[in-house]
Amino acid sequence: MNKKIIVYQLLPRLFGNKNQTRKANGSLLENGVGKMNDLDTLHLRRIHDMGFTHVWLTGVIRHATTTNYSQNGIPGQHAAVVKGLAGSPYAITDYYDIDPDIAVDVDHRMEEFEKLVARIHYVGMKVIIDFVPNHVAREYHSICCPAGVTDLGEEDDVNMHFSPRNNFYYCPGQPFVCPVPTPEGEEPYVENPAKCTGNDRFDNRPGVGDWYETVKLNYGVDYCDAGGRSYHYDPVPSTWTKMTDILLYWASKNIDGFRCDMAEMVPHQFWSYATRIVKGRHPQMVFIGEVYDTEQYRTYVRSGFDYLYDKVGMYDCVRDIICNRCPASSITYYWQNVSDIKEHMLYFLENHDEQRIASDFFCGDGRKAVPGMMVSALMGCNPFMVYAGQEFGERGMDAEGFSGCDGRTTIFDYWCVDTLRRGHYDRRLLSQEEKRLQAIYQRVLCMANSERAFCEGDFFDLMYVNPQSQSFNPRCHYAFLRKKDKEVILVVVNFSEEANHVGVTIPGHAFDYFKMPERDVEAVDLLTDERTTFNLKKDGVVEMDLPPYSGRIFKFSIQMEDKTYELNAHNKEEFPPAHTAEHLLNQVMVRMFGCERSKNAHIERKKSKISYVLDHKPTRQEEKAIADKMNELIAEDLPVTFEFVDRDHIPEGVKIDRLPEDASETIRLVRIGDFDVCPCIGKHVRSTSQIGRFELLGTNWDGLTHSFRIRFKVIP
Repeated sequence: MNKKIIVYQLLPRLFGNKNQTRKANGSLLENGVGKMNDLDTLHLRRIHDMGFTHVWLTGVIRHATTTNYSQNGIPGQHAAVVKGLAGSPYAITDYYDIDPDIAVDVDHRMEEFEKLVARIHYVGMKVIIDFVPNHVAREYHSICCPAGVTDLGEEDDVNMHFSPRNNFYYCPGQPFVCPVPTPEGEEPYVENPAKCTGNDRFDNRPGVGDWYETVKLNYGVDYCDAGGRSYHYDPVPSTWTKMTDILLYWASKNIDGFRCDMAEMVPHQFWSYATRIVKGRHPQMVFIGEVYDTEQYRTYVRSGFDYLYDKVGMYDCVRDIICNRCPASSITYYWQNVSDIKEHMLYFLENHDEQRIASDFFCGDGRKAVPGMMVSALMGCNPFMVYAGQEFGERGMDAEGFSGCDGRTTIFDYWCVDTLRRGHYDRRLLSQEEKRLQAIYQRVLCMANSERAFCEGDFFDLMYVNPQSQSFNPRCHYAFLRKKDKEVILVVVNFSEEANHVGVTIPGHAFDYFKMPERDVEAVDLLTDERTTFNLKKDGVVEMDLPPYSGRIFKFSIQMEDKTYELNAHNKEEFPPAHTAEHLLNQVMVRMFGCERSKNAHIERKKSKISYVLDHKPTRQEEKAIADKMNELIAEDLPVTFEFVDRDHIPEGVKIDRLPEDASETIRLVRIGDFDVCPCIGKHVRSTSQIGRFELLGTNWDGLTHSFRIRFKVIP
């Protein structure tokens, strides 16, 4: 099965920081900093279990900072050309080095990075890092470049504004005029001649609003030629080969992809050159480009980019819908506008550049983005990205220092993002609303890859046959179908704050396109597990209730024989927390003692009993280890999801020999993260934290039968 790429963007500097001082303009010693080692297997597995396939590590390459690492042989940076105390991750000072801030042992920072990459791969995800090709820090100097590598600018003729042999642009005879005052106690910053600034400022006097802390790299384009812009690509410019070598260096570190900062400010001819070489040696390497000019989308795709930010298209559209500035039906226009390259568009609702959804500058409430998240994650096979903290409703309303209170999470300051601290390192402190929001993200992101219709299937937009009516409002409702083989999923979302009863018309063309029969089908809502029956008719209407700021995701089969999700019935009145604990306990015992799952269990609300056949009587220490492991798994807040499969597609290792003889051909599998999967038709909680606390009440050992009986209860 092809996997849909779902990216989790995080800054290690912020992600693992648990220091709650949070002093505005605080130093590293005052405010602390996250480390690569904070991303241990436990926390990476939690990210994976949220449904993510890739982690984008932002800010791992060494960049300008005011923190002094001279004792480690790392050159310092003048504070006048560093934004904030921590510095921008996009003002690179050494393309071949790791940011010392995020290392426990600074002198072995590259080894720590390599181990982090290995851990991410171990839990089943892939690694993306930033490649910043357009500009570097003003005081760029590599101390870690491989032997024989000539540093950027080392052979430049600084007396020429432009030369195809230079790596930078210069203002001959003119010193750099810094737009910010020199910090107290420091000598003025000196740069003579001035290098031109990263955001295409080709004079020596950038403004405060410019990227004054960076210098523009020269890819053979003379932007100030008297006859107009001119291009000098033959022979291949020095910058092309040096930057391609940097890509190859990081590719050799076993990463899986690059997010290329401001890719459109670098000529597409370079990308054709570089991606061909890199992919020739590393065929699976993924390139994601930050391109905002929609007119250049196709050019950059042809130049080797696998995916492009769809910021000016889908992001702006969905944001305007969430903020009630345009109708939900606008989504149709924006996907159609790039329909020929739709699979190359990366959708997102937050990143480090954009304002947080829950901020006062966006819409003030993370819940309001849920329908936009559902659409962005499920309407295509293209990638979707989440920015760390988004899943908890992080507000970004801190006034951290240089960043100020702007609705964004700082990339310039040493800071602790409290929702990340609580969400990943002390989940007991999360509010119920934060837990509910995360559970919705988890449910949707997991189904994006567990349901083949979402990660591989065809798409059909239903908006053209659902105009404004009493039962459907295209201003706040959006509907579409996805289909793979015999499985169809109907997605309908509601951007409104009010619950609505809607009727969704499914046109005859959809029946013809998907080869759907007209018939009654039983559908299950993948968000709530609720079941309903639809009468599918050409140009007929499917009615449903839509909750506010949410939606419905109805899955049904269109097999001609009436073989929907008819599961064998049972008469147990289940208590979902205890029933889910039973699944966890089964797998804990299998892994700890090498036994089989229990064949004898009585699971009840007040007290439960369950037996296992073991080769020895567990010791007191082993009994304690069982309880400790259960509560550890519960605290991990693993997602509890389910999927329907037929008997011919049972995953390897899943046994169905205990199913009753009259069990249906359709099997319901219940998954608890990556820890356990087994057939079950019972009720469960949505994530393990909802189980509560596991208490082992007592045990009994029957030496004759080697039966070990556990009595337990759960306290939600």
